[in-house]
Amino acid sequence: MNNIYSIFKKEVRSYFNSPIAYIFITLFLLLSGYFFGSTLFLQNQADLRSVFGFWVPFFLTLFVPAMTMRLIAEEKRSGTLEVLVTMPIRDSEVILGKYLAAFVLLLTAILLTFTYPLTISILGNADGGSIVGGYLGLILMGASYLAIGVYISSMTENQIVAFIISLAIIFALFMLDKILMLVPSGLVSILEYVSINNHFANIARGVIDSRDLIYYLSLIFLGLFLATRTLASRKSA
Repeated sequence: MNNIYSIFKKEVRSYFNSPIAYIFITLFLLLSGYFFGSTLFLQNQADLRSVFGFWVPFFLTLFVPAMTMRLIAEEKRSGTLEVLVTMPIRDSEVILGKYLAAFVLLLTAILLTFTYPLTISILGNADGGSIVGGYLGLILMGASYLAIGVYISSMTENQIVAFIISLAIIFALFMLDKILMLVPSGLVSILEYVSINNHFANIARGVIDSRDLIYYLSLIFLGLFLATRTLASRKSA
């Protein structure tokens, strides 16, 4: 745990000692706030469905790859990973420390949007179940994206390559449930389950199903496991 905490603290410091964290949080809040305000004042709807139903999850598909692209790739490019893996520290501890630091940054941005449901509570009747489900779904979706991004970052030294591949995979998972009418009927149930947005929509309705939780936790575990194996293979080589 000490090793994980040390790496976690170093990564968090690197985020907040540079413009990265502030740019990410500011852009995320500006974009999500714009669509929340448009729904509230232009369409006169005091709810979060249009915002959390598409726009905020969509923004995560763009921002998370940018957050994770440097985590391992930068260490490889600068040569510091070679030093890190020779120290008495496990590969899994390196991955977890970096992953948790990125998760804290993401969680900070998401929780800062809590002013939206507070505003709705003042102006109208807020649906507590859908609000809790929406935030839980966003956190799980974002955590899954982070695991994918960390894995891709562990595969390359080039941050731009890591960003593009992560974005492609994450965007594909996000869009799967929107192309179901174009695929053969035999594949619909499979693609529907693989679709990350489909599971988010279920949770965002306020229905916490174990199948959705298992899906997200499995995706997080798989991404972190593959990232750990990638580091292990590099060290053994």
